[in-house]
Amino acid sequence: MTAQIIDGKALSAQLRTEVAQRAATLTAQGTKPGLAVVLVGDNQASQVYVRNKVKACEDVGFHSVLEKYDASMTEAELLARVDALNNDPSIHGILVQLPLPKHIDDHKVIEAISPLKDVDGFHVASAGALMVGEVGFKACTPYGCMKMLESIGMKDLRGKHAVVIGRSNIVGKPMAMMLLAANATVTITHSGTADLAAMTRQADIVVAAVGKVNVLTADMIKPGAVVIDVGMNRNTEGKLCGDVDYDGCKDVAGYITPVPGGVGPMTITMLLVNTMEAAERTAAAR
Repeated sequence: MTAQIIDGKALSAQLRTEVAQRAATLTAQGTKPGLAVVLVGDNQASQVYVRNKVKACEDVGFHSVLEKYDASMTEAELLARVDALNNDPSIHGILVQLPLPKHIDDHKVIEAISPLKDVDGFHVASAGALMVGEVGFKACTPYGCMKMLESIGMKDLRGKHAVVIGRSNIVGKPMAMMLLAANATVTITHSGTADLAAMTRQADIVVAAVGKVNVLTADMIKPGAVVIDVGMNRNTEGKLCGDVDYDGCKDVAGYITPVPGGVGPMTITMLLVNTMEAAERTAAAR
C-alpha cells in the first residue's frame, strides 16, 4: 500500500479562490474585508509569517494593514493599539503575531482582542464557543486539518477513532474538539501517555502535533489510517520535516499529509476564511 497524498497547496488554492469570490461580492455590496496584522520585535520567523499573511490578503482582495513595532514597545502601548483596531470599522480581523517580547503578556494581549475580530481563534471566548458548539472562530491550523479530512470525503467521522498527539491550546485541544464535533471518538495523547503506540495503532485518523521529529513511525499506525502531520521541524541534516516518519508511514497509511506542502499552506488560508466570515457577519448585522 502506498498512501494517497493530501495536497495542502492544491486545496489551499481552491479555498482561496472561493474566498476571493466572496470578498469581491461583499466589496461590491460596500464592505471590503479587512485584516490587521501586528508585529512586535524582530523575530525573523515571525517576519516571514507576517509577510506571507499580508500577501495572502492582497491576493484575495482584502484590505490589509501591517503594523510593525520595536521590541521596546510596552504592553500598555500594544493594548492601546489593539483597542484602537477593535474600534476601527474597516478592520474585521485582528492578528497579533506570536511570540511577543518577554515583557509583554501574550494571554493578556490575545484576550484584549474583540471576540468578534479574533480570527486566529485563540481568545477564550472562541475556545468556549468551540467547546459548547456555538458560533465562533476556529483556530486556523486544526480548522485546516478538518478541511483536509473533508477533502477526502471524511466530513462525518461517526464510527471513526481519531488520536491526537499533543495537547496545546493552539492545535491539540481545539483539534480534539473539532474531531468530536464531527462525531469521531477522540483520544488525546501527550508526554504523560504511557504507551503512545498502543493508542495510535487503534486509530483511523492520527493527528501529530507536538513538534518532535519521528514521534509517529510506521509500526505505530494501522494499515489504511489517515495521517495528518502538523509538525514543523528540522532533521539532523537541517531539512524541513514534520512529526511523522513520512517515508515509513506512507507505505502503511491510506492517506498522509507531506511536510512541506501539507497542513502548512492551510493555516493562512483558514485565517482568510475566518476574516471573510467576520466581515460577512459584520455586514449582516448592519
